[in-house]
Amino acid sequence: MEPLLNEFTVHRSIEHTWAVLTNVERIAPCMKGAELQEIEGDMYRGVVKLKLGPISTQFKGQAHFLERDDVNHRAVLKGEGRDTGGKGNAEALITATLHAVSPEVTKVLVESDIKLTGKVAQFGRLGVIRDTSEKLMSDFAHNLNTMLDAEVDEPAAAATAEPVPAAPTTPATDAGDAAPTDQPPVAPTVRKIQGPAAEPIELSDVAGSAVLKRLLPLFGGLVVLLLVLRRLRK
Repeated sequence: MEPLLNEFTVHRSIEHTWAVLTNVERIAPCMKGAELQEIEGDMYRGVVKLKLGPISTQFKGQAHFLERDDVNHRAVLKGEGRDTGGKGNAEALITATLHAVSPEVTKVLVESDIKLTGKVAQFGRLGVIRDTSEKLMSDFAHNLNTMLDAEVDEPAAAATAEPVPAAPTTPATDAGDAAPTDQPPVAPTVRKIQGPAAEPIELSDVAGSAVLKRLLPLFGGLVVLLLVLRRLRK
């Protein structure tokens, strides 16, 4: 499947928008069907729930930043997951680039390269993912702007976490004072995210007639096949 291209607008400065969009924990509730469950170091884990009529699937996986350019406001996020029902796997490479439209408006360009394997690949073959991506991005932008508008009187700088200064170190005066170097690295702690369970994305509602246009030919083909089989039996 070819990469998906989408864009949306955020009613904040580019620096404020960048600080918010690179805070995965903060923006996760703005995306339908997504539920962030835990964070370990720079790894984010959770689930994405999808539904198409009677067909339901839930991807459990993880995501992390491959690139994060704070100067040029460009980030690359890699996500991968597997369907908990064994229907297949999904992998996504998402590149977001920010452009200042005005001092208080930012345009976000998003390129998503999605790969599906197994039975869930039918979503890609039927064009469901492509048809729904624009609507989902639009909903995400609406939810994001609504969240930001609700933060009354919050200065843009508040969105950016101040870096914690490193503790000062005193150089050793001799070999006997040197700090041990054979200590094992400290493993990052796992922080559980307590939040409401996400409702699955109903793809038929999001894509509307686009999904039906792709499903009807399949049903039509089945009808023709059944008629042919009936003739052969006579």
